Amino acid sequence: MNIAIIGAGAAAVGLLDALDPALVETVTVFDPAPLPWRGRPYRPDLASVLVNAPPEIMSIRAGDRDHYAGWLDENVPGAYLDERLGRPVPPRAVYGEYLAETAETALARFPAARLVQEAVTGISLGERPVVETAGARYTADQVVLCVGGGTPRDLYGLTGVPGFVADPYPLEQTLATIPSGQDVIVLGSGLTAVDIVVSLAARGHTGRISLASRSGALPYVWQRPVETEIKHLTADRLRGPVTLGTLSDLIRRELAEHHEDWDDLAAAIAMPPDPVTALREQLALVDAPLRGRRILQETAHTLGPAVWRLLPEPDRRRLREDHFRTITGLASPMIPGNAAVLLELLDAGALELLSGMTGIEAGFRLGHATGTRAADVVINAVNPPPHAIPQRAEPLVTSLLAQGASRHLDGGLTVDTGHLVVAGRADPRLHVVGDLAGGGPFITSGIAGVAAQAHRTARSIQDRSGDESPDRSRMSVALRDA
Repeated sequence: MNIAIIGAGAAAVGLLDALDPALVETVTVFDPAPLPWRGRPYRPDLASVLVNAPPEIMSIRAGDRDHYAGWLDENVPGAYLDERLGRPVPPRAVYGEYLAETAETALARFPAARLVQEAVTGISLGERPVVETAGARYTADQVVLCVGGGTPRDLYGLTGVPGFVADPYPLEQTLATIPSGQDVIVLGSGLTAVDIVVSLAARGHTGRISLASRSGALPYVWQRPVETEIKHLTADRLRGPVTLGTLSDLIRRELAEHHEDWDDLAAAIAMPPDPVTALREQLALVDAPLRGRRILQETAHTLGPAVWRLLPEPDRRRLREDHFRTITGLASPMIPGNAAVLLELLDAGALELLSGMTGIEAGFRLGHATGTRAADVVINAVNPPPHAIPQRAEPLVTSLLAQGASRHLDGGLTVDTGHLVVAGRADPRLHVVGDLAGGGPFITSGIAGVAAQAHRTARSIQDRSGDESPDRSRMSVALRDA
């Protein structure tokens, strides 16, 4: 079996690590990036741009929570400790090294493997798929699309205006162009905005920094991990029909095991309307003994992808329309060290939060709930929409659409059980891992969810290998071990 993997980010790393080399003859990975395996988020950057989660949920090997933590212990023992979190929180470039080493180790296991550093311009869906680049054509038995996510949207049409930064990463390059005394407006107040503020502070920036958004809300803050001892929110409890009612009942049972109440937790999740007060309270809760929020965060990453696949569409739509911000915020808080920096800047008057943003003009005059604010520099930290198609993948997507693939109503491409739908039918030769899968996981950016998708895709590919291979017993052993 010959496998083509398009994209060399975290999804591709998880897939390579999960594939059984005994069932695969050739693996070809396509990505024009000069530094493969790191994707957009984990390229070399400033030391202040940190991994935003504890090691337990950052393992690229599905089912092995200690894979990344073990790599840290071996390669940077005792380093990068966030004392409030009680866990190592290294720069994201270090996590990129982990991904690269995992990928290179995985590739070395296959009889034949290569990395083609060219962009894929299309796929011809004949008897066997043919992957096309500007310079060559490659025939494959199975193709996996791992193209990653989109980039920030320019909501106000400022691209090309001097002083506007459309995409902040890598911050090492972006911030080097900003004199320390200039006033900076950051569009957005999520995790990317936090990266920008913390990195400006680390560089000794003296100008005013303003975070501008419609809500003015800041991210939640990670609590110190504890053993959650989850008993009810487990995969084996999700057999049969699953609805939001089923999930709510399991959550209530889980909290009751720890003598906690869902209604009390829901009230705690609804943070105070003043974001500075909310930030202060969140930092005070880092060591709080109650486990409810920790349980929700853990299951959002570990069980969430499976739950999402099982929910009926009306329940999915309710979550998207009514609870998207709360759930994604809970699942992806900021690390306590960064939260402490923000609070210090807010208390010192070096940072301000502007809510009720109404727009911004080319002269960088921004309208907000209580007036206007001018700045010298505007940095875009607006999150891309879920399932956005990366610009570099547009020729590939156009090629697939011309052959019968379709866009999903929620973004991305239409997928059925991990397979790309072409002319109304799931094509067993074409797989999608990551954000390109329309209707895919509710939380699209979590490493745990990407690793789980990659693992399921590896199993599906190995199933196909078994159909074509006389050695069925070997395949059965491989699937059992996976």
